Amino acid sequence: MPIVAQSTDTTDWVSRYADEVIAESERRAQGAKQSGTAAPGIVIASGLSPSGPIHLGNLREVMTPHLVADEIRRRGHEVRHLISWDDYDRYRKVPAGVPGIDETWAQHIGKPLTSVPAPAGSAYANWAEHFKAAMIEALDELGVEYDGISQTEQYTSGVYREQILHAMKHRGDIDAILDQYRTKKAPGKGGQKQSQKPVDEAELEAAEGSGAASEDDGSGGSSGYFPYKPYCGACEKDLTTVTSYDDESTELSYVCADCGHTETVLLSEFNRGKLVWKVDWPMRWAYEGVIFEPSGVDHSSPGSSFVVGGQIVREIFDGVQPIGPMYAFVGISGMAKMSSSKGGVPTPADALKIMEAPLLRWLYARRKPNQSFKIAFDQEIQRLYDEWDKLNAKVADGTVLPADAAAHSRAVRTAAGELPRTPRPLPYRTLASVADITAGAEDQTLRILRDLDPTDPITSLDETRPRLDRAENWITTQVPAEARTVVRSEPDTELLSSLDDAGRESLRLLLEGLDSHWSLDGLTHLVYGVPKVQAGFSSDATAKELPPEIKVAQRSFFALLYRLLVTRETGPRLPTLLLAVGADRVRKLLAA
Repeated sequence: MPIVAQSTDTTDWVSRYADEVIAESERRAQGAKQSGTAAPGIVIASGLSPSGPIHLGNLREVMTPHLVADEIRRRGHEVRHLISWDDYDRYRKVPAGVPGIDETWAQHIGKPLTSVPAPAGSAYANWAEHFKAAMIEALDELGVEYDGISQTEQYTSGVYREQILHAMKHRGDIDAILDQYRTKKAPGKGGQKQSQKPVDEAELEAAEGSGAASEDDGSGGSSGYFPYKPYCGACEKDLTTVTSYDDESTELSYVCADCGHTETVLLSEFNRGKLVWKVDWPMRWAYEGVIFEPSGVDHSSPGSSFVVGGQIVREIFDGVQPIGPMYAFVGISGMAKMSSSKGGVPTPADALKIMEAPLLRWLYARRKPNQSFKIAFDQEIQRLYDEWDKLNAKVADGTVLPADAAAHSRAVRTAAGELPRTPRPLPYRTLASVADITAGAEDQTLRILRDLDPTDPITSLDETRPRLDRAENWITTQVPAEARTVVRSEPDTELLSSLDDAGRESLRLLLEGLDSHWSLDGLTHLVYGVPKVQAGFSSDATAKELPPEIKVAQRSFFALLYRLLVTRETGPRLPTLLLAVGADRVRKLLAA
C-alpha cells in the first residue's frame, strides 16, 4: 500500500512523530528505488542494557518508540520495533542492593554481561538473562510488540564482521571525527586544547591505550586508534590493548592488562570483541536502517553519543541518522523504605504490581518525550487513579479533549487489540482502604464491596480484579506498618465518658441512621449530614447554604469518629471505614 503521512491529531505528539517517520521512510524508499537497491522498511529501535535491574527511566527508551510504532501499525503499515539487548557490554561494577551477590562478583568486572554468573539462586544462565527476564515479562504485560536482538549473538556469530573490518580500515577517519568533540581550542591560546566534556571511557581506552597520540597516518587521525575492543581469550575481560593491526591480512594483536595474555588473531575470523560504543551505535543505525530511535538527555548534548554518531553514520557507514527525540527524566514519587535501603530504584515489574498496565502506559503516552514526570509509589497513586477514572468517564460520555482521547486510546489498546481491564473498576482509594482494613481477607472484602452499592452489588471479587490485587499489593508493600489501619477491638470508654452532650448527640444521630444509609453514598450523606442537623440545617443543605463553621464542625466530628474507631484522628474515608467495620461493630465502638 502507498505510504501516506496523515496525522489524526495535530496536538498529539505520537501522531506527529508517526508522520515524520512515515515521511522519512517514503523518502528513503524513493532514494533506494533511484539507486536500484532494496527499499528499506520502517524500522524503529530501542536499546537496553541488562547490567542490573532495568528501571522505570529505562522504560521510556522503549515506550516512546513503541507508541510511535503502534500508531504506524494502526494506520496499516508494517513496522519493526527492534530492542537491542546490549548484553555484550562489559560488566562495569557490582551494583548495590541486588540480592544474591556479594563483593566476589567484582572478579567479573570487564567481562561481557553474558559471561557473568547470575545472582545466587537465579534460574537464569547468566547475569544478562537474569535481568532481561523481568523486563521481558513486563513488556509482555504492557502489550509492547518488538523484535529482541542479543548483541552477544550478533557479535559472536560474526553478523557485524564486515562492519567491524570497515570501521578498522577507517579508524583514522573515525578518530578524526571523535577528536573534534574530545577537545576544542581555547580562545587566545593558539593551538592549546582544553577539555570540552569528559571523554567517554571506552573511547579513552581505545585512543590512549593504543598509543593514539604518538602515531599519525596522515588521514587526519591516529593510526594507533582502534575502534574495536577484543575480549581476552584467557580471562574474558576487555582490559585489552590492541598493539597492532594489518588492514590487508586483518591480523590483529593485543595484550591483556589484567592477566598478561597476548594473542594474534585474524579479525576476519575473530568474533570475541566489539566496537566501542560511539562507533557501535551508528554502525547499527546503518546496518538495521533505523528511522526512529530516541535517546536520553545525556546522549543529546554536544559531543555525546547521538551527536557524534550522526557524523560517524554519514561519513563512515554511508547511513542516515535516525529521527531521535530526546526524552526527559522519569522520577519516582515515594518508595518503600525497604527498596530505597537496598540502593535500588523501582522497575516496570515493581510498578505493575501496584498499578494496571493501561495506567502505566498512559503515564508515558500523555507526556511529550521531553517532559519529565513522576510515577507514584506513595499516596499520590490514589490521586493518579482518580484522574485516570475521570478520564475514562469523559471518554465514555464524549466530553474528552482530542489529545486526552488519543493518550487514553494508546493506554488501553494497541494495534493488536485491547489490553486486559478490570470489569468493575471501583475507586482505587476505596479498594486500598478495604485491603488495609481487612488485611486481604476475601470474605470480609467481598462483604464490604457488596455493600458499596446495594442496588448493583459486587457478586464476585473477580469483577474487581486486577485492580483489587494491585491495591492490595500497594498496601502491603508500600504503606509502612505504622500507617496501616487497625480497628479497635474494644470501645474507648474513657473518651466516650468524657464527651459533652453535643458529642453524645452526634454519635446518636449517626447510629440511628446506619441501617437506612448502609451504602457508600448513603453513609457519605450521613457522616456529612450529622453536623448540619445538629446546627439546625437540613442534611441535604449545600455548602452555599451553610455558614463556614459547619466545615469546622464536620472536621471535629470526623476526628472523633476516627479516634473511636482506629485510635487516631485520620484514616481511610469514613464511609468506607464504616462499611469495613460493619454495623454491629460500629454500634459497639460508638455506643456512648
